[in-house]
Amino acid sequence: MGLFSTLLDEFIDVIEWVDHSQDTLVWKFPRNNNAIKMGAKLTVRESQVAIFMNEGRIADVFTPGMYELSTQNIPILTTLMSWKYGFNSPFKADVYFVSTRLFFNQKWGTKNPVMVRDAEFGPVRLRAFGTFSFKVQDAKVLLNEISATNPDFSIEDINEQLRDTVVTRTMDAIAESKIPILDLAANYNEMGILITKTIQPDFTELGLNLTKILVENVSLPPEVEEALDKRSQMGIIGNLGAYAQFQAANAIEKSAENTIGGNLGAAGMGLGVGAAMMGQVGNIFQQNQFEPNPKAADTPPALNAVEYHFAKDGKPDGPHSLGSIKTLIASNVINKETQVWKKGMATWAPAASLTELFDHEPPPLA
Repeated sequence: MGLFSTLLDEFIDVIEWVDHSQDTLVWKFPRNNNAIKMGAKLTVRESQVAIFMNEGRIADVFTPGMYELSTQNIPILTTLMSWKYGFNSPFKADVYFVSTRLFFNQKWGTKNPVMVRDAEFGPVRLRAFGTFSFKVQDAKVLLNEISATNPDFSIEDINEQLRDTVVTRTMDAIAESKIPILDLAANYNEMGILITKTIQPDFTELGLNLTKILVENVSLPPEVEEALDKRSQMGIIGNLGAYAQFQAANAIEKSAENTIGGNLGAAGMGLGVGAAMMGQVGNIFQQNQFEPNPKAADTPPALNAVEYHFAKDGKPDGPHSLGSIKTLIASNVINKETQVWKKGMATWAPAASLTELFDHEPPPLA
């Protein structure tokens, strides 16, 4: 009786996998050298697939459900082992369970910056990172191409290859999309959809299905980001003269705070000097804002400079400096009959009546 019980213990009559892990893709049922009893119970739970293999060759595949093994529901294995119908003896076969659940929140990211060409900034180096989700689509392909005869195959065994594939295809897709760098953040969702379609064939070759890829960030090198920040600040500041005066006013306020309780005369002198500086700085920026020629900005305008107006198409045009008027005369825009006016004149008069405009002509011969 004891010997008979020992023989029964050598027969496997329940085959199942209770998966308590979060990262196992393939798990081999630990049969060791025990034989599987014909009529054994096979339980395949949801998000699982069971595959029977004979001498390294894939035989029968079982989807979720409960089965009583017989030659009728393992026809491929029956054929491979040349069983006759009605075979009831124990047999040996390798049983692999493959998890088909969704594996999500898998990280990906560029190890080094990738050079791309942008229409506005030219060649720039980009970094990108995000997450992706996948699941097993074809368990037989996964076993043939990746897992082979490994008794345990986890995500970590394949994750590096998947990440490299995602990064390579992602950066290719970003470069080919021609989306301006400044608009990338507004198109992360569209990019994710495009990248998913691009990468899917690579996952299909491994028996996997890429369900979703998310682009969380595409970043520029620090020096480029700093330049963009300065550009944004200039856009927000707008009027440089007003901004400079505001900064100078803050400096005056801090100077006054530091002199409270000290030399009030020195404080008053500091305030006066600061106010003068504030006006000068504001004037410099305002002048540069409208003066395109930096050399011209170095020359202060003449005191009490005369300004002229001239009639053009029936409308006054001006004011113009004396130099500008002479330039217009030289280019025949203004002639002697053109009506002109300057401050102090009671009414408009021909340009020839103003001697300073045509003083270059010699007097008539006697």
